[in-house]
Amino acid sequence: MAEIPVLRFAPSPNGPLHLGHAYSAVFTWSLAKRLGGRFLLRIEDIDTLRSREAHVEQIFDDLGWLGLTWERPVRRQSRHFDDYFAALDRLRSLDVLYPCFATRQEITAAVASHGSHSVDPEGVPVYPSLSTLLTTEERRRLMEEGRPYALRLDCRRAWEMARDRAGGRLTFVEHGRGPAGEHGEIPVDPTVWGDVVIARKDIGTSYHLSVVVDDALQGVSLVTRGQDLFHATHIHRVLQVLLDLPEPAYHHHDLIRDETGRRLAKSAGDTSLAVLRKAGWTRQRVLEAVGLAADHAIPPAG
Repeated sequence: MAEIPVLRFAPSPNGPLHLGHAYSAVFTWSLAKRLGGRFLLRIEDIDTLRSREAHVEQIFDDLGWLGLTWERPVRRQSRHFDDYFAALDRLRSLDVLYPCFATRQEITAAVASHGSHSVDPEGVPVYPSLSTLLTTEERRRLMEEGRPYALRLDCRRAWEMARDRAGGRLTFVEHGRGPAGEHGEIPVDPTVWGDVVIARKDIGTSYHLSVVVDDALQGVSLVTRGQDLFHATHIHRVLQVLLDLPEPAYHHHDLIRDETGRRLAKSAGDTSLAVLRKAGWTRQRVLEAVGLAADHAIPPAG
């Protein structure tokens, strides 16, 4: 018997949903239905300082208004830090993490003094590996002084270890399209990110770590998300192999953009679904605005 596909929509409650979220949610829900699979909703609220309960309730309300249904209970990341800390301990035991004591100001200064510097897929300068220059004694002293630190992934070491475990070749399967049209079997190369943060100073985990742990624990077999997260998959596949987690397939979809070509974002203050609803927008108008058919596999309202 074929395995039932499991898909998920996983918003962060650090702001209201906008049209881009509506597209992603409806796309994933509809695909799950077409595949005869399950649709999960997950609230990614590890950033407890920015997450708001009011946004969680608004997410439920907006998705219900769109006509979507999901399984319960809904997984809330903020209630499962022990799962992420256990995965972090596993990575520590593999010696692929190191403490990073550098502040943002110190990193910015180091990048500036370097002159030309490589950037990651998000356009952010790659971490200049300041902490790798510290001796073991210097690290111990900083820890004893109580200096806050993040944990970074020794990217090249982790990648080499993951490739060895995968028989010398590490890939992921893309059913959608990456930003440059990438499709099919994609070779993994996480070095474009440099030594990414796996555990932040303030919360002890990160998006990268938490999402791969959650997808595995929830049995997610097809990850759907926007093309802006396509390159993050290189990091996620390395973590999955090192943590002995199952490999999902991926489907990165188009992004909803404004008239200038900029993708919609909470940080930019793009108009929320709640505001559009108050302005009289119907569900059909929302679906048409994001390029989905009005009858996109969603049952009629009411």
